[in-house]
Amino acid sequence: MPGVWAVVPVKEQTGAKQRLSGFLPPDQRRALAAAMLEDVLDALAAAPLAGILLVTLDPFATNLAQRIGARVLTDGARDGHTGAVNAGARLLIADGQRTMLTLPGDIPRITADEVSHLIAAHRAAPSFTISPAHDELGSNAILLSPPDSVKLRFGEDSYFPHLAAARAAGIEPTVVKLPGIGMDIDHPADLRTFLAMPRMQTRTLHFLEASGIAKTLPP
Repeated sequence: MPGVWAVVPVKEQTGAKQRLSGFLPPDQRRALAAAMLEDVLDALAAAPLAGILLVTLDPFATNLAQRIGARVLTDGARDGHTGAVNAGARLLIADGQRTMLTLPGDIPRITADEVSHLIAAHRAAPSFTISPAHDELGSNAILLSPPDSVKLRFGEDSYFPHLAAARAAGIEPTVVKLPGIGMDIDHPADLRTFLAMPRMQTRTLHFLEASGIAKTLPP
């Protein structure tokens, strides 16, 4: 489907991955967040997208965006995940864009093929396509046509509420479960699951192994 824009909210690295704070010190949390974001942007840059928009005030993320030719939006960047996505949607609508793909920066096993698969499954507008987290709690990728067709609200348990929100808007959601998109990393248990998956060369895996984190995970 032509004309799909990806919107990626990115927190400032100083506050990255707070839910791992009991296990990793701030410098390692920042490095992990940076590695995951690079993996996500690599996949998006190779996917059949019309463009990529990062909603962020973070200098590292801004430099990455410039490197791959992505746009940067600062408005809404400190309004939480939901606020940042909504800010991105408003910009796309103002620009006349018809379809938004939104996804987080912490799904390092995502591939361009998975993005293509998700886009291929998306129906004609008005439409809503979702790919959940591996635990079916989070909403790890959402495709919306138009970008404001369903009211979004992200959080720890957003997947089933998003299905309900789509139906409340008169749209039957399309669900596409994908292992890479589904593997988000928020807790030590997620790191264990990530490391147990079939080996895939990513910056995230390299960092976890090179830093020794992979050997120090709690049981």
